[in-house]
Amino acid sequence: MNRLPVRALTRGPKHHWFGYYDKQGFDSTGRYVLGMEVEFENRSPRPDDEISIGMIDLQDGDRWIELGRSTAWCWQQGCMLQWRPGIERQVLWNDRQEDGFVCQVLDVETGVRRTLPGPVYTVSPDGMTAFSTDFSRLNHLRPGYGYAGIADPNEHRFAPEDTGIWRMDMESGERELIVSVADIAATSCPDGDTSRAMHYFNHLLVNPDGTRLEFLHRRRPEGSAERVTRMLTCAPDGRDIRVVDDCGVTSHFIWHDTAHILAWSCAHSSRGDFCMFDERTGESEPVGTRLMTEDGHVNCLPGAEWLMNDTYPDANRVRTLYVYHMRRGERVDIGTFLSPRPYDGEWRCDLHPRLSPDGRRVSIDSVHEGHGRQIYLIDLNEVIGG
Repeated sequence: MNRLPVRALTRGPKHHWFGYYDKQGFDSTGRYVLGMEVEFENRSPRPDDEISIGMIDLQDGDRWIELGRSTAWCWQQGCMLQWRPGIERQVLWNDRQEDGFVCQVLDVETGVRRTLPGPVYTVSPDGMTAFSTDFSRLNHLRPGYGYAGIADPNEHRFAPEDTGIWRMDMESGERELIVSVADIAATSCPDGDTSRAMHYFNHLLVNPDGTRLEFLHRRRPEGSAERVTRMLTCAPDGRDIRVVDDCGVTSHFIWHDTAHILAWSCAHSSRGDFCMFDERTGESEPVGTRLMTEDGHVNCLPGAEWLMNDTYPDANRVRTLYVYHMRRGERVDIGTFLSPRPYDGEWRCDLHPRLSPDGRRVSIDSVHEGHGRQIYLIDLNEVIGG
């Protein structure tokens, strides 16, 4: 039984979800929640599969308001749908045109929309600069995170020099490649020669004051399905690259503050732990090793004392949503949610908890009611207090 009431924001027969945990799904007032809508599940998206983009009005019977459509999306991260940070009433999402992936920018009050010439992955806190990686290469090397419809031109190249991390001005649309895959692949790795591995980038996130960009460098050795990961950061112009974690296993992370990253890593044990990394030095220490024993989609509530996290399905196909108080070392389970088969692999439905701006509510994606993936809302006040 769930500790707190769970409110369904969407209903079938269509399927709804938001996607990743590190994007702002709530608007600044907390009234509107973004989501995506699709008519099928349990297969990979095809180039002609289109989703609907919408927002849910929490003060008007959870009314769905359609905003647009997209053919550039995946099950895990959707189309990078998000409210534009620092800019009231603007929504961003990725889309596809004949010659490439683009970003749509919509003012939800005026209805004015414009198209930027490249996609976005993460956006600076002031909303003026976006960073992105190569979604065609991601679709090739990590299905479920890239987009169909445009073939990877570097499909057979281990470490291409003409792709990597792109920076884009959110007003002018001016773009430039600031970090190439080839440059990072050429840097020293603990396991020696990696020239016969397929290299790519994933999971970009800007720190709270916009001074550093985090990204994961991943490589798949030739003939192997294994994935080896390093966590790095750089300045917004791509300079001053730092290797923060090179243990080979770094997974979900969040900026705890401007200089520290909380990430699941095997830096301190083969099992893995959530570890707090000093982005400047690479030094780290485990966090919550007794109670946060599994990888999950971790986030920080305002004030950064409480953490929000989820788990993957256990032996009974149940996922748990919980909060953890760092100073007290206290974990409080919020609820458990069944994830029946066939929600596995590329089209699994993780909870991906997203916090409201005040940290008092959380929205999740879930399939526990048997109506396909839908979006739910939970009020956290009873647990986290005043």
